[in-house]
Amino acid sequence: MAAEYKIVREAGANSPWLVMVHGMSQDHRVFSAQVDAFRKHHPILLIDLPGHGLSSDQQGPFGHWEMAAHVAAAMTAAGSTPCHYWATHTGTALGLLLASREPDDFISLILEGAVLPGHGMASVERELQRARDTARNDGMAAARRQWFAQAAWFDVMRRHPVVCRATEHEAIIADFSGAPWLYQGPSGQAVAPIDCEISGLDLPMLFYNGEHDLPDFIAAADHLENLRPTARRSVIAEAGGFPAWEFPATVNREVAAFLTAIA
Repeated sequence: MAAEYKIVREAGANSPWLVMVHGMSQDHRVFSAQVDAFRKHHPILLIDLPGHGLSSDQQGPFGHWEMAAHVAAAMTAAGSTPCHYWATHTGTALGLLLASREPDDFISLILEGAVLPGHGMASVERELQRARDTARNDGMAAARRQWFAQAAWFDVMRRHPVVCRATEHEAIIADFSGAPWLYQGPSGQAVAPIDCEISGLDLPMLFYNGEHDLPDFIAAADHLENLRPTARRSVIAEAGGFPAWEFPATVNREVAAFLTAIA
């Protein structure tokens, strides 16, 4: 089945592509404020991962390599390379995997709450396993409610529901098919750490976290900084797990400054 995606093309023909990839339980709508801010400057490719949004009907496995192949297929089909690649959570791991293999397809990497391929994150796996168990035992409606009500990366949204558009974000989650949680087929291809490849990437990189992000994500950012000490690292004040959604104006300014600096 072909990779599903959405293109927003309002920028000039010579403007570089901006590819955006969401995280688990989300879809391309999570970048709505970024599309509004950057659509006049870049053609934008919004990719929905397998089991999400426009790609809800796609089947597993749902491992990082399999989803990375889906992203690569969408980029090829859309003709969006080379690109600035902007992703959150799961999408960041996929971008790092792809850039390690085909660096010429990328101009830069912009990573929110980076997930490092092959590195475990205990807090993430606990939440994912709880979601899988609830989805299989009590149904997806219960799993979606629990996910948004209890997962710690949504804490800032829950504490500041109006400012951080909590209702709108929960509505995106309500449309999540849950296929990666319900899937019980063969496992995906194993992912080994690619630290050496990340260290050797000759690509501009911006990575950022919220001030109140989870310790596992801060530890991943610390490790990424050790691997790429020349990369640009930012902490978004007051934000939690999803700064680009929670405080889009702040993040958009940071990304615009980064893109201008590397142009």
